[in-house]
Amino acid sequence: MLSISQIPTTPLGPVNVAWTANGVVAIEIGGDQETFAAQIGQRLGDVPTFVETGAPRTQVEEYLTGQRTMFDLDIDWALCTPFQRQVLEHQLAIPYGETRTYGQLAAQIGKPQAARAVGRAGATNPIPLIIPCHRVLGADGSLRGYGAPGGVQTKAWLLALENRT
Repeated sequence: MLSISQIPTTPLGPVNVAWTANGVVAIEIGGDQETFAAQIGQRLGDVPTFVETGAPRTQVEEYLTGQRTMFDLDIDWALCTPFQRQVLEHQLAIPYGETRTYGQLAAQIGKPQAARAVGRAGATNPIPLIIPCHRVLGADGSLRGYGAPGGVQTKAWLLALENRT
């Protein structure tokens, strides 16, 4: 069963959250709930059910208001390639309020020359916020792109949120 919920008002705009019996499968910052549901439903071959509540929605909302620093949710990796999953599992291990570089992550997965591929895996992260691709920086410590609306400004906002606590 595919559940879809929207947090209509956040500092980043509406946030759509999708989860299955296996865990959170997708998050979209900005965007229309109906379009998000149709796209995820098609990719998973499932008909989405719209719900008002659920632990994934609640925890994302708590994170965005600074009330939560860790997520206690399972991840459904159905929308990830094996390489992307490997990269995202390492991103998931970056502690709240800390950052790593693309090169550091590439070295951690045993592919020190793959910093660009690591960046691409993060850029197509289907579960931003929970899998913190915003915590990954360029080799010089600079912000390098972010796939959500607002791009690097959104990434900067998320990093600032984590550094307030």
